[in-house]
Amino acid sequence: MFWVTFNKLQLSPDLLRPYTGCLYGFARDQVEVRGHLELRTTFTDGAASRIENIRYLVVNAPSAYNILLGRPTLNRLRAVSSTRNMKMKLPDLGGKVITIKSDQKEDKRCYEKSLKTKRGVFMVTTRAPSKEVVAPPEIVRAEIARERRPEPTGKVLEREIGGKTFKLGKSLAQAAQDQIAEVIAWHLDGFAWSASDMPGIDPDFLCHRLTMDPKVRPVR
Repeated sequence: MFWVTFNKLQLSPDLLRPYTGCLYGFARDQVEVRGHLELRTTFTDGAASRIENIRYLVVNAPSAYNILLGRPTLNRLRAVSSTRNMKMKLPDLGGKVITIKSDQKEDKRCYEKSLKTKRGVFMVTTRAPSKEVVAPPEIVRAEIARERRPEPTGKVLEREIGGKTFKLGKSLAQAAQDQIAEVIAWHLDGFAWSASDMPGIDPDFLCHRLTMDPKVRPVR
């Protein structure tokens, strides 16, 4: 939860508990953490609702959004989000499905506002960034070239699912392969093969940076 949202809710700072960790961005800029607290949060679409206690980490950082729900919370709620449909679904305690729809105008406003703010992706660490000497770019590139990507154990087979090619373990039984393929087909919008498959991603939430030598002249 961002500090602006905390103030809008008119919550007392006395509710905040100390947080011993630190928050650092990929640019190694420290983010001020005011503390954490648990709030009863209601998820509703008007027809069904669900109330859960969620722990929020309150940070003082610029953002176009109010809160960011982490993956552990979404998993605990058994929530499924779709960026393509701009919806999130989760079950209530009675078994009904709660469908939370996104406001397209508000989403566009938040996206445009995020482009004007400082780029910074936050991640939780327990210590400050290392002050070790950084190796020259040519050494770093050589180390990366020697690294090997993780390879699957055992033989694999290619299977087309929803017009896309996936690799499944060949040692799996046919029933297990069919079950995995069914799950993948159901959540096909959760996979991305190009940037066009990920519309609406806030650059303040996810942003990659290329390591380039500033002394090298770019060539088209």
